[in-house]
Amino acid sequence: MTPQQQGDTEPAHTVGSGTADTASDATNSADPYAATARETTEGRVYTVTGGDWDSLIEDWKHDERIVVNMGPQHPSTHGVLRLVLELEGEVVTQARSVIGYLHTGIEKNCEYRTWTQGVTFVTRADYLAPLFNEAAYCLATEKLLGITAPRRAQVIRVLLMELNRCSSHLVAIATGGMELGALTGMTAGFREREEVLHLLEFLTGLRMNHAFIRPGGVAQDLPEGYETKIRDFLTVMDSRLPDYDKLLTGQPIWKQRLQNVGYLPLDGCLQLGVTGPILRCAGLEWDLRKVEPYCGYEEYTFEVPTSTDADCYARYLLRVEEIHQSLKIVAQCLDKLEPGPVMVEDPKVAWPAKLSVGADGLGNSLEHVRKIMGQSMESLIHHFKLVTEGFAVPPGQVYSSVESPRGELGYHLVSDGGTRPMRVHVRDPSFVNLQSMPAMSEGGLVADVIAAVASIDPVMGGVDR
Repeated sequence: MTPQQQGDTEPAHTVGSGTADTASDATNSADPYAATARETTEGRVYTVTGGDWDSLIEDWKHDERIVVNMGPQHPSTHGVLRLVLELEGEVVTQARSVIGYLHTGIEKNCEYRTWTQGVTFVTRADYLAPLFNEAAYCLATEKLLGITAPRRAQVIRVLLMELNRCSSHLVAIATGGMELGALTGMTAGFREREEVLHLLEFLTGLRMNHAFIRPGGVAQDLPEGYETKIRDFLTVMDSRLPDYDKLLTGQPIWKQRLQNVGYLPLDGCLQLGVTGPILRCAGLEWDLRKVEPYCGYEEYTFEVPTSTDADCYARYLLRVEEIHQSLKIVAQCLDKLEPGPVMVEDPKVAWPAKLSVGADGLGNSLEHVRKIMGQSMESLIHHFKLVTEGFAVPPGQVYSSVESPRGELGYHLVSDGGTRPMRVHVRDPSFVNLQSMPAMSEGGLVADVIAAVASIDPVMGGVDR
């Protein structure tokens, strides 16, 4: 039996003699039926070897609490998240989250790659919002370089991020539905997400982990026929989104599972540093696209939905409305796309550049290959050094943030003037928002913990990095 002991928290109950004997004392005890103990990182673990069970029950009768693990391998903990719950009956008296089961060392890996290659790592952090990681990282890199991506590249970035916001919120609704037993909500959510991923694959070449947004712009221009594909997608989404209101919004069981559950008021959000839909459903209209615009967001017309209910149901409604607003922004992007370059003109930064789609897939255009291979040795040397060494970034440090589907996603980059980052640190909203889980869950039922975690929508790739 393993009572949870972290920090200065007392164990829920002591099995065996009822005293906090040391491991050696317990092992050397003359009583052959005494509980042996050993110290672990989770506290003291007691092993009941059998014996006088009446005396064990006598020790427990004054304490009805029990400690259980929920996860990390559990269908309802929203990924490899481990929740340690102390229960009194069905009521959660204490809740803790244990993280680190998906640690990938992304931030450290970026220090051993060029600035451009770092995009391939950061896109895998919050894998449900890869384009937001790419954009935040590239905006920070561009700040250090003192450059700005061309207008067409900025519009393409907004277009891709808003499509990505739709797919991420659809996963939040779908997985939340699955964890609460609304399986039709899950199948519907993933059906619409497939529409988004098909479109992203057409636009960038990949469904996820695109590495499409690069320092200085984007990897390549949009393919032919992009406008028709995007408008068809908008038509499909406009016809299907009302189904969520029919299926979930007014459904009595769905409302009973979510309303007045996972309550976290505005002051709690501010104290915990919570951002995104959780903060906005508590009444604060805080969206970085409005308050600190980037990529030209100040030119777009859209609303920031808010609520004052501050519960799981309000977060669900907020995400559905944010999908509607994102689709409006996507439609505006199509009107703002004007002919022009998608990468800065500086040849010392612009890599990859002059890309084209040929018979062998994606590669450099024939004109570029002909020049560097047969006409200019200097161009070949420059191309080789740019690809292998990368470009140097002036020394300094910078913080750049974007409004991801989960809140403020920020990158703190430090450069020592070399071709690789000296330090990369991610302010991931899933990691910060997960602090709100105990505040939402303690005092509620075990079943409400599932709803609370689903409403936070943490992505463990971003939490553990």
